[in-house]
Amino acid sequence: MGPSFDVEDGLRMRGVMRIAGVDEAGRGPLAGPVVAAAVILDPARVPIGLNDSKMLTAKKRNALLDLILAQAEVGVGLASVEEIDEINILRASHLAMCRAVAALSASPDHVLIDGNLVPRDLTLSATPIVKGDSLSLSIAAASIMAKTRRDAIMWDLAQQFPGYGWERNQGYPTKCHKEALRNLGATPHHRRSFRPVHNIL
Repeated sequence: MGPSFDVEDGLRMRGVMRIAGVDEAGRGPLAGPVVAAAVILDPARVPIGLNDSKMLTAKKRNALLDLILAQAEVGVGLASVEEIDEINILRASHLAMCRAVAALSASPDHVLIDGNLVPRDLTLSATPIVKGDSLSLSIAAASIMAKTRRDAIMWDLAQQFPGYGWERNQGYPTKCHKEALRNLGATPHHRRSFRPVHNIL
């Protein structure tokens, strides 16, 4: 059982037509920005195979990314390492979500947020859904969008800062990444407010 369009259909029956699913990627890594995406699916052209991005291979995510970009409205928002260190990772994730919604071509009527909280600065009608990426197709599409965009950013950063394995670990605290942090030190893209980085510094 993967995600469905049940929540969206319920809203549409009440006349709510522009429904955006929102999710983020990159709350756990020691390095790189947090990236959020907002996706408004066309009910008549929902890409086949949408699922929580964590359940899909990189190849499948990239194939679905092309379909989402071709068939849906998409907004992407980031919060920088500096913002993460300044306001904390939860608030930075919410900031990225608000930026993703603002990046849509027009405001949605309702927003479905992955998680148990609605960002405090989101002024639109919204519903938080715990494990939303495995329940709602709109949030699943957003999870794929956010994950693929963030992975691409980390791949680019890995070319500029080799040795940390970011092209493989995307900045997550793997053994190889933590060893590189001890041996090579922190880069400008490391989150200084995260304990493993803070301890090494």
